[in-house]
Formats: sequence, C-alpha cells, structure tokens
Amino acid sequence: MSAFDPADSFLLSLSRAFCSPLAVFIQIQGCVICLILAIGWAFAAYIRKREINRIKDGMKGGNSFAFLCHDINELEHSNQVNLPRVSIVMPLKGFGEHNLHNWKSQITSLYGGPMEFLFVVESVEDPAYHAVINLLADFKDDVDAKVIVAGLSKTCSQKIHNQLVGVEKMNKDSKYVLFLDDDVRLHPGSIRVLTTEMEKNPEIFIQTGYPLDLPSGTLGSYCIYEYHMPCSMGFATGGKTFFLWGGCMMMHADDFRHDNYGVVSGLRDGGYSDDMTLAAIAGAHKRLITSPPVAVFPHPIASDLTFSRFVIVTIQLFYYTYIRADFDFSSRYWNYLRKQTFVLESYISKVNWLMNRALFSTHCYLSWGFVAPYFMAMVHVAAALQIYMKGYSYGETTCTTGGLLLASWLAICTFTELLSMWNLTRIEVQLCNMLSPEAPKLSLDYYNWSMIFVAMLVDNFLYPISALRSHFSQSINWSGIRYRLKNGKIDKVGIAIEQQGPDLCNQKVADIVEKDRVYRAQRGQNAPQISGSSPNLLCLESLLCSDLLILLAIGASQVGEDISVCVCLAILISLFDDEDWLYSFTSASHPMLVVSIILLLSDWLYSFTSASHPMLVVSIILLLSDWLYSFTSASHPMLGSIDGGESFS
Repeated sequence: MSAFDPADSFLLSLSRAFCSPLAVFIQIQGCVICLILAIGWAFAAYIRKREINRIKDGMKGGNSFAFLCHDINELEHSNQVNLPRVSIVMPLKGFGEHNLHNWKSQITSLYGGPMEFLFVVESVEDPAYHAVINLLADFKDDVDAKVIVAGLSKTCSQKIHNQLVGVEKMNKDSKYVLFLDDDVRLHPGSIRVLTTEMEKNPEIFIQTGYPLDLPSGTLGSYCIYEYHMPCSMGFATGGKTFFLWGGCMMMHADDFRHDNYGVVSGLRDGGYSDDMTLAAIAGAHKRLITSPPVAVFPHPIASDLTFSRFVIVTIQLFYYTYIRADFDFSSRYWNYLRKQTFVLESYISKVNWLMNRALFSTHCYLSWGFVAPYFMAMVHVAAALQIYMKGYSYGETTCTTGGLLLASWLAICTFTELLSMWNLTRIEVQLCNMLSPEAPKLSLDYYNWSMIFVAMLVDNFLYPISALRSHFSQSINWSGIRYRLKNGKIDKVGIAIEQQGPDLCNQKVADIVEKDRVYRAQRGQNAPQISGSSPNLLCLESLLCSDLLILLAIGASQVGEDISVCVCLAILISLFDDEDWLYSFTSASHPMLVVSIILLLSDWLYSFTSASHPMLVVSIILLLSDWLYSFTSASHPMLGSIDGGESFS
C-alpha cells in the first residue's frame, strides 16, 4: 500500500470533487454545447452544399455562367440596361497587407448595371488615401470611383461617420447603397446577386453576408476564425435572418435620403456599431433582413495578428540616469475581441438594451460553460495517470471510472464538433472557389485543427473577461480614436493619447509630476522644482505609432525619490493612460518600492521569457492586466484603455 504524496492527494481529491452532481452537470452541459454547435454547422453546411449543387446543375445544363446567375438569359443586353444603379460605399482606415487585393475584387465586379465606388477616409494623412489614389489611377477609364475625405467624427464612430458622408455624396439616381469593409473580398457576381434579391422582394430592408476566415497561422487568427464560426450559422439560413454583418450590407438608398425608420439619426446620434444599430432598428420596425446562400466572402486574416504583449524594462547609467521602458502593445487579437464585446454596451432603446444584456449574459455563461469541462477532464485524466504510474489501487483512492467516462464523452463530442466545423469550412471553401473561378484556389490544407481546438478554449476563456472589461470601462480605443459611451451612445470622441505624438505625452507627464510635487510640498515633504531650462529637465519621448517607447532623463543631482515617481508615472501612463488614478496611486504608495518591484519583475520576466516558456508568462501578464483594469475602472473613471487598431474591420 503506497502513501499518497501531497500533490497526488490534492489531485485525487479534486478529481473526486469533479464527480459531484454540480460538476457532472457542468461536464454534461459542455458535451451538449459541442453537439449543438455540431448540429448547427451541419445545417449550415447543407444550405451551402445545396447552392454548390445548383451551380453544378446549371453548368451541366449549359449555363457556363451559373456562378453569376441562375438564368443565363439574365446576362442579355436587354436585361443589363435595366439594372438599377448601385453606390458602393467603403469606409477606410489604414492600409493592411490584403487591402489592395480586396479593393480590386470590389471594383472589378461583373455587375452589368451602373455603379459607383466611394472610398471614404478621415483625412489625406490616412495611409489608405494614397493607396486608393494609386489604385484608381490604374482603373480610371474603367470604373466610376472617387475618394472622399470625411473629416473627424464628433457624434458617432468614425466608420459610421464615413458611411454617412459617403451616402450624402452618392449619385442621386442610385437605388441601392452597398456598404463594404476593406477586408471583404467580393466574388464577381456578388453585387448582382444582392441586387437581384432586392429587386425580387422590395420588402427586404437589408441584405447581408458573412466572411469565411482564412487564418494566417497565428493563434490570434485562429481565435478570430473560431469566434466567427458559431455566428456563421445565423447567416447560412438561405434567406431570412436576424443577424447582420457590417462588412457587407445592401440597403435602399431612399432609406438614407429620407431617414426612414430613423436610420440616419440612429447611426449619427451616438452610434458606435453600424450593424448592431441597424439590426436593432430592423427589429423594432419589423423589417426584413436576408442573407443569400452565396453571400460568403473569403477573409484572409493578417499575418501580423499577434496574441501577446511583452514588457521589458532596462536601465542604463551614464552622466544622466536613463530609464527606458519598451512596451509592445501588439495584441491585435485582444483589440479585436474588445471591439466585439464592446458593441454589446451600445444600444438605441430599452428593448435593445435588454437584448444586449441577454446576449452578454448568455455568451459569457456559455463561453465558460464550454471551457470548464475541459479543465475538469484534464484533472480526471491526470488523476488516472497518477493512479497508474504510482501503483495506487482504485479501492485505496475511492476513485471510480465516472470521471474518465465523462472525459471520454467530452472527447467524443469534441471530435464530432470539430468534424462538423471542418465539413462546413470545406464546403464554404469549395463554394468560394466556384463563385470566383478566376481567383487563386482556396485550400483547406493549411488549417491547423490542433490550433483551432486551442483557439476554441482560449477565445471562450477570454470572452467573458473582455466583456466584463468593456462593461466596466465604457471606453475603447478603436483605430487610434477614443470613444466613451453614456447611456448606450457615444458621448465623447477624441484622438487617443497614443496617436497624439510625443509633445502631448510630454505635457501630460509633466503635469502629473507637477501635481505630485505640489502634493508633497503641501504635506511638508521634500519637493524640489524641476526646472524646464536646466539639464535636469524631465525629458519624455514617446514613439507610440508602433511600440511604446518612454525615455526619462533626469539629472544626477535629482536622482532619488523624484526619479522613482517619474518612472512609475511613465510606466503606468503608458499602460493605462490615466493621470487621476496614477496620481493617487503614486501619492499614496511608496514610489521607490513600486519602481523596485516593477524593475525586478520586469527583469525576471524578461530573462524567463527569453529562456523558457514565453506564452505562459505573457498569458499571465495579459490576464493580470485585464483584472487590474476591470478592478480599478469602476472607481476611477479616468482610467483608459490601451487597445489600438489599424482598420474599421
């Protein structure tokens, strides 16, 4: 008879606890969630497969252009001249690696009717502006397109502002307006299909579609793919749906000209999310939203979509004391997830608020309800392995096969879920290849299904954290613009501190240091004046367009508590962008202790990540920073967000 090690005893006790009625319910619930997802994806695959068969049957019947239209007679000139005018409005922000290809697919549509393309940017300084100008120069004789400068929004999100300015500039004869994001890769016949459906059924309020994510290989890209897949069920109905994707929306132009149903006012007056706002308007007025079965668009995800952020602090001693902090805020996946959860904080009515609260609660519950069974299953398997390797008998441990049975059922359900996801992705890849025969063929070969499984766990674990953070912060940095909500609508719009250059950052930190000096002087503490004309000047350089670089230089005669205050302020302002909270924090705490802890931990983390397991440490940093943010934001309203982005997508 072997004695239990303390670790083994804890593991076996935990395994027994996970066999309690509540734990069994949670594990069975996880299996049910997997099976429901598998059934939903199977139904979506059936709808998409039916469209593939229709195209194949059309080609067998002599219609070589079945990927464009059901009836080849629709391509006759007599029918083409009667097609309505369509204005395609594309709000742009930044220039990514796939944007040029996407724009080309949009302006080279095979729609036979009159159409115009309106590329809308905030300013001529936007990288997208010059990229579009160069693109249109190559197509100036072939397409009706122009670039519009919308200016900075003051009452709504910049994307909505760009959309509304584009609508104001569209041709007066346009019957329909199509909003497209810069990450949408259209098929040659997509505009024709959307227009044809609008013509067949004038009761349609909005027509939409959904992306087929093409992961780049990073964990963040697989998390986005996994996040979109459950939502894709709502768009694969073959017709009516309650869901709306802002990346592709076709609407009646007159609804904007006459502000029907409050479309313009609802978006303009505090609107944050275009699709959530319009979906709420459609629901309130019982208007119809549809999604054609062929409205699935390839969406290549950027290869620089990273998941983690690193913190490195180093010290260099010369005649002056330099303290340098490098922060790489490149967690673009986290920024994406923040934007997805933040939309649930915006609403236009009490009913819309209730629906968003229901979505918030349900999604958070199901996300952790999905992840928890896997943790329990790992404990059951680990306990069984310990029993086997240490030679414990099942009688000694009072351990039954119940835990392993639950883990086995979860494995079977997970395999079924992944198989159904694979089948839907395979069919959508096939459909996209048929709808764009001239484009390079998409392939399922580079999908890493082990990474997809990990992404399922990571994404569902982080979703409630992101949702809670959005709920308590009511603020977000979207593409360099800070938005703050009040009563579900945008209340304040401003350029995020990261985008305002080193001069403003210098001034902010100088103001905070001065506040600290005055506070200490009032308490009778040593509070030397930092002169702006001496070599002992506080010098802050902030290169915030890419990695955040903070450089503090203080004269040797001033080294002491003052430098600790400045360092702490600089590090924390780069993390949280909140002078009020920082001031109270550094005033109440011992600044040298704070800086010492920051430097020691940063040095330890740097050496640890360089030689060992960086993802583990980065995950801990990420979770702790999120917890700290949600913990402090409720009591410190000036606490900001560090999220950034490069596009509206």
